[in-house]
Amino acid sequence: MADEARHNQENKKIAGLLGIGLDNDDGQTRITRGKNFVLWGGSKDTHAVMQETAIKVNERLEQSGKRLEDVSLRELRDIIHDVTESIGIRRPE
Repeated sequence: MADEARHNQENKKIAGLLGIGLDNDDGQTRITRGKNFVLWGGSKDTHAVMQETAIKVNERLEQSGKRLEDVSLRELRDIIHDVTESIGIRRPE
């Protein structure tokens, strides 16, 4: 039984989102930590967009009853694409 518990713990997936903003020129260091995400840097506006995106991704995951650790990379990409479109961010063609 102990071997099974150790095996399950060793194979436990951990996932997180990391946002890095590089357009800061006001001298402020912005850091936001949340459930499964860390955001660092960026201008005030960029950091706010990263926050909104991370929060909405988590809301979508919660609505679908999934955890970040459980979704495929493709599924996560689709969720992020939908979220960024919903807040008015368009990907470059």
